[in-house]
Amino acid sequence: MDYNTLKKIFFKFQPETAHHIAELGLRTLSAVPFGLEILAKNTTYKDEILNQKIWGLNFENPLGIAGGFDKNATMLAPLYALGFGHAEFGTFTPKPQPGNAKPRLFRLVEEESIQNAMGFNNEGAEAIAERVRKIYPAKFPLVANIGKNKITPNENALSDYEILTRKFEGLCDIFEINISSPNTPNLRALQDESFIKEILSMMRGITKKPIILKIAPDMSAQKAVSLCSCAVKAGADALLVNNTSIDYSLTPKARDFGGISGRLITQKSRELFRAVSSELFGKAVLISCGGISDGKEAYTRIKDGASLVQIFTSFIFKGPKIAYNINSELASLLRQDGLSNITEAIGLNLKK
Repeated sequence: MDYNTLKKIFFKFQPETAHHIAELGLRTLSAVPFGLEILAKNTTYKDEILNQKIWGLNFENPLGIAGGFDKNATMLAPLYALGFGHAEFGTFTPKPQPGNAKPRLFRLVEEESIQNAMGFNNEGAEAIAERVRKIYPAKFPLVANIGKNKITPNENALSDYEILTRKFEGLCDIFEINISSPNTPNLRALQDESFIKEILSMMRGITKKPIILKIAPDMSAQKAVSLCSCAVKAGADALLVNNTSIDYSLTPKARDFGGISGRLITQKSRELFRAVSSELFGKAVLISCGGISDGKEAYTRIKDGASLVQIFTSFIFKGPKIAYNINSELASLLRQDGLSNITEAIGLNLKK
């Protein structure tokens, strides 16, 4: 059965229900002897031209699965089999929390986009650590995407991030600070230079692992550059542009809550990434996320300065072969341009 047929069935379910069915399927496949090996034969594209080392870590390809897809670290092994070059787990918090009231996940089918107001629903650090401990170190780099509990006031937020940094220091390859989700009240208020300096100073005192700061798309280019510059000076190793958008003017179908991801934010994400990369390329590793659904768009972000790219929503709309398709198209585009490795393409547009 091809994915277009399968998608028609999946899309008859509520989005969260469909996600849980897919999760159950992947977890079941993991338990079947040779299940993931069979999956990988059909969904993984391997090519040395896409391989690069960053922070001493081996990335078989630049494509990662963004935070929010595997909140509880239940699908990490299947995600490698699906052809991703790295994966985030989370966003998770110190204590378990149910997230926001349902319904909180909505498909915008014609726009190939999603609007979510999940609110960091997760099983909590203890359960997630136990799960990650069974597979770490993994076959590809793992990113711990950390956030604060909803009940934790902003003045105590640093404590939540400290708890998670200490607990996962030996259970991930990279940390990612999430202070840019629109679905935890007042979280985006922490996108403030003083807090960024404080959190990075704290984390740098605990871990030598690379740290990524993820920013929201709903700020001016000037503010984004200023915020990112501050983060790099304070010790951030990488910048991820960007999280979901609360620009509800993007579609008349938007609800007045939650964040929009997918094709609707492609241009917004591309433009903000270019603004940040034009100022900070070469000063930190840059990662682009938001509205990437094919190899051409991924290649554009890479030439604009991205060492890595991430997807989420396009995975839902395009299906399990998306990593294969994006990576094979990337390899083809690199060869068309006479390049021998992806590292030669990173920032090409900035060097012209």
